[in-house]
Amino acid sequence: MSKRKKFILTSIVTSLGFLGIQLLPESFRILSIAALGLLTTLLFIWSLWEGLGLNLTLLTLVLPFYFTVGVGLFWFLLPVSIITRVPILVLFGFGIYALCLTANIYTVAAIRTIALMRAARGVGFVLTLLTFFLIFDTLLSLHWPVYYSSFLVMLTSFPLYYQGYWSIVINKTFTKDVFLVSAVSSLMIGEIAASLFFWPVTVVVGSLFLTLTAYVLLGLGQAKIEGRLFSQTIKEYLILGFFVFIGMFIATSWSR
Repeated sequence: MSKRKKFILTSIVTSLGFLGIQLLPESFRILSIAALGLLTTLLFIWSLWEGLGLNLTLLTLVLPFYFTVGVGLFWFLLPVSIITRVPILVLFGFGIYALCLTANIYTVAAIRTIALMRAARGVGFVLTLLTFFLIFDTLLSLHWPVYYSSFLVMLTSFPLYYQGYWSIVINKTFTKDVFLVSAVSSLMIGEIAASLFFWPVTVVVGSLFLTLTAYVLLGLGQAKIEGRLFSQTIKEYLILGFFVFIGMFIATSWSR
């Protein structure tokens, strides 16, 4: 079976699985989402088997798992309406197929140079930010104490940052720089998440702010790894961060 057929089959099976978990009782909700995430990972291993190894190419499996779990958890936060849920299902199916193509390019690039790497990084970057939002929105919706939520934000962010930075270097062996930048980024997003608990923001506004913060950190980190962290680049991201902060300040309801 060709890779393209495997990718299409993976998208169909995971989408059907996504529909299937809606029929299960609510008591099985979290377990079923975790099982679907595991199924997605196994299907990606099957689809990318030739390019995977017991090395850092396994990082290509991080985003598919997170994306599946993130969409699954976000689904149950939506109102029960076909208008809201059908687009999410379509987004999920196309997202899985896009991830298949992106992960395939990454595994091939670990062996040889490939012309589609720039496009794959762009798609991976966008889907990473989308996944960040889904995860952040879910965690903030739980309204857990600050020490739990901020720690979970930091913990869950690390693999997403790691695969995002790794996509710049695409090597099979451990790189200290990529690991350290991922750790620092995760720590910073965790600290910012903790600060939001002292700011009367809604879940959506807080999730968007954390996602845009992740965008700034991911962009700066990738520029550093590429050796392109120029003063102009830093200035552009800091200006964006400033306007995002002002936007959150304006969107905050201070009367509560």
